[in-house]
Amino acid sequence: MVAPDSLNEFLSAQHSVIRVALTRVRGSSPRNEGTEMFVAPGALWGTIGGGQLEFLAINAARDMLRDGALHQDLDVPLGPEIGQCCGGRVELNLSRMRASDKWAATERAARNEDALPHVYVMGAGHVGRALANQFQHLPVRCILVDTRPEEIALCAADVETRVSAIPEAEIWRAPAGSAFVVLTHDHGLDFLLTTAALERNDAAYVGMIGSATKRVKLRNWAQKHCDGQSIEHLKCPIGASGSRDKRPSVIAAFVAAEVMAELTSETAATALTGANQAPLRGHHHDRKGRSA
Repeated sequence: MVAPDSLNEFLSAQHSVIRVALTRVRGSSPRNEGTEMFVAPGALWGTIGGGQLEFLAINAARDMLRDGALHQDLDVPLGPEIGQCCGGRVELNLSRMRASDKWAATERAARNEDALPHVYVMGAGHVGRALANQFQHLPVRCILVDTRPEEIALCAADVETRVSAIPEAEIWRAPAGSAFVVLTHDHGLDFLLTTAALERNDAAYVGMIGSATKRVKLRNWAQKHCDGQSIEHLKCPIGASGSRDKRPSVIAAFVAAEVMAELTSETAATALTGANQAPLRGHHHDRKGRSA
């Protein structure tokens, strides 16, 4: 059986579904309030955190499907009683979904998808493509940008790709709160794109591949050519974890973790309150960068 690509496909394929929602969290819990999971007789979509809590919820939902029940509320301590050691307590609401409930759930999912933070990987070389491979599995909208169509063509990740003769224009058009990872094939272009991202003053993350020496050279270049642009908030080197392994996939893993830490921080969440997350109209691209 092929797994569905979206919640809409899952709900369309399942006649009877129970929505499991975390309605209240006290103390430590695997997931936050508002988290949803959908349980059908032989299939699942989403997760409320795994472990014994999730097994308990799945079993309760399938009991409801078997018995024809419509609603159930659970109050679950996350302790020895269920073999879990989080130490908190959660309340769950389980409800059988009507057609209108399925429609509302897909609308919520669409809104959440539209609100995903944008991550621009500026450069489709070995590390850029490795980053795309990482970000395709994370809750972000990843856009891989390069001036070279032959490098973009090598990307096999399920992300947006854009061949751009003026890649800094992609930075100018990006929504507030975006992350920018700059790792092109040209140091001069790296400097141009990095300072463009820093000049926005609303990026959640700006990182440039390189060394401490390259950072100093960028600082001097920005002082001379960008009216004294500060690079205080720049991450360079990126993914500086102390690892000596320079394989692209390893570098990408550390950089992706660094970016996600910034995007999911309390500071980033506060900065994005009320910000427009939608891309500018007139420049929509599909997952592989074809203009719509």
